[in-house]
Amino acid sequence: MARFGKLPVNIPKEVKIEVTGGVMKIEGPKGALERKLPDRVSVKQEGTVLFVLSRGRDKQSLANQGTTRSHIMNMITGVTQGWKKTLELVGSGYRAEVQGKDLILTVGYSHPVKVSAPGTVSFSVEKNVINVEGIDLEVVCQLAANVRRVREPEPYKGKGIKYIDEIVRRKAGKAAAKAVVA
Repeated sequence: MARFGKLPVNIPKEVKIEVTGGVMKIEGPKGALERKLPDRVSVKQEGTVLFVLSRGRDKQSLANQGTTRSHIMNMITGVTQGWKKTLELVGSGYRAEVQGKDLILTVGYSHPVKVSAPGTVSFSVEKNVINVEGIDLEVVCQLAANVRRVREPEPYKGKGIKYIDEIVRRKAGKAAAKAVVA
């Protein structure tokens, strides 16, 4: 039984929401976001409360109702507070720097790797910590995953780019494995 999608969404004072032709636009102090609503989902606003309604009673309609409510909550949080993902460089000689809207990574390859940020996302670097900030949660998370994919943490020494709260499972090397067997 879908319960999450039925919960009302409280709209902060500084956020404006308008729905036209199946497209929802949410504006706030940090910017504006748009999203197309699924076919079997509609939205009704009553004052400072927003209700996500399902047009059908089948399983897919109820799933879309809950997913749409989650997207709306993420959009409201994005235009009011913004989203941030933090990554950490682990390894000697690994560096990151910001040039305009691009992140330049020097992570052990023969060439520096350049990652470009889309319009609403920005990078910032402090020592070995990379911050990816923006108003669209999906774009911020995907861009952070793309940065991590440049040099994923390896299991022996833990070198690479990892999320700040990520725990890299370490393996024993060959010498440690031989010592246990012998």
